[in-house]
Amino acid sequence: MSQTANHDLSRLLSLLHQSEQRIIDWQSALTACRALPPEHGGDGELAKAQWLETLLQSLQITDRKRLDAKDVRVSSGLRPNLLCRIPGQSQKTLWILSHLDVVGPGDLSAWKTDPWCVQRQGDLLFGRGVEDNQQGMVSSLLLAHALKTLDITPTLSLGLVFMADEECGNRFGLSHILKTRPELFSDQDYYLVPDFGQPKADLIEIAEKGTYWLKIETRGEQCHASTPHKGRNAFVAGSAMVLALHQQLPKLFPQTNPLFNPPTSTFVPSRHEANAQGINILPGRNVFYLDCRILPEIAPDDVLKAVEKLVQTISRDYGVETTVQIEHAHEASAMDAQHPHVQALQEAVQAVYGTKAKAGGVGGGTVAALLRQRGLPAMVWACLLDTCHSPNEHASLSAIQNDSCVFAHLLMQAHA
Repeated sequence: MSQTANHDLSRLLSLLHQSEQRIIDWQSALTACRALPPEHGGDGELAKAQWLETLLQSLQITDRKRLDAKDVRVSSGLRPNLLCRIPGQSQKTLWILSHLDVVGPGDLSAWKTDPWCVQRQGDLLFGRGVEDNQQGMVSSLLLAHALKTLDITPTLSLGLVFMADEECGNRFGLSHILKTRPELFSDQDYYLVPDFGQPKADLIEIAEKGTYWLKIETRGEQCHASTPHKGRNAFVAGSAMVLALHQQLPKLFPQTNPLFNPPTSTFVPSRHEANAQGINILPGRNVFYLDCRILPEIAPDDVLKAVEKLVQTISRDYGVETTVQIEHAHEASAMDAQHPHVQALQEAVQAVYGTKAKAGGVGGGTVAALLRQRGLPAMVWACLLDTCHSPNEHASLSAIQNDSCVFAHLLMQAHA
């Protein structure tokens, strides 16, 4: 790194470490916006996007654009996506992507504070959304603020994406952005999604298992429970299917991948729908769901065929009919653990946190998969306390500052 770049980085880090009150103010304003999607009983993310737009304007970031998606379920009729860019010495861009929407607070009695009013307790800020995903959002905004305040031209260009609809499918968020303006993104750019992380900041997520939720519905014949010979018990047949799938699928797909923990595909019978209104009713209909997390090297169609074969065999044995339906599908994705962008992020994490972050995979899903599926090398990293979606969600003030410093190291790198 040149002497000038070193000096600029030192100035950035110094200002970022003086940002405590700014973090509190911004987190408080963002949390108060209640950016709930309609699936969670809300009216979308528009107020939050407008607040951000005002902030970016005050920072004199002129390269801004809105790529809104239409959605008749919210009062404005649109779901906002906001993008901005600060030019650097290189056209190559570090994109930091965070999402505007939050989940509902759930059981309010389980909260010790008002979920929509940020409360500070020592190093922690409490409130819905402060970690998921406002920690990453605020960290990226701190960096943009520092660049403009100090009038520094970074080595890489800095691009910020604030997207809608991450919690409920991405149809109105990143999927919409990539569909309408794919030319904005290059496979030479850096992509960082600060939406997953460990408390020690020591994991860079570069791979995700495929997520497939299967709805398995069995139909028999309902009758009085005192005369079971007159019916066909869909519950019993469904129970046999649960056991067979639980026992057989891991044997049929034993492949392992050391990037993941656990290193295997998983097949978990999860939700079960109510099947009868009374205890004295033999159920003629049974519905349960199977949560499948499939390694990238396994073809999802092979899993679906195996499930269908198992349930149809049991259906014949019990004289019932069964259908298997895909409720949700999220393709597996992965990037090379030795990619130079991964190595650059590891160096930045080491410089700030003093830890060697390893590259690994997770069973859950993030928007990084949408980027990787288009050949874009997306990494997921942050220093998080893992309180997302929980009552009393909280984020660390010091981690927000330190994450912004990691972003600064990555942005100002010499080998851009």
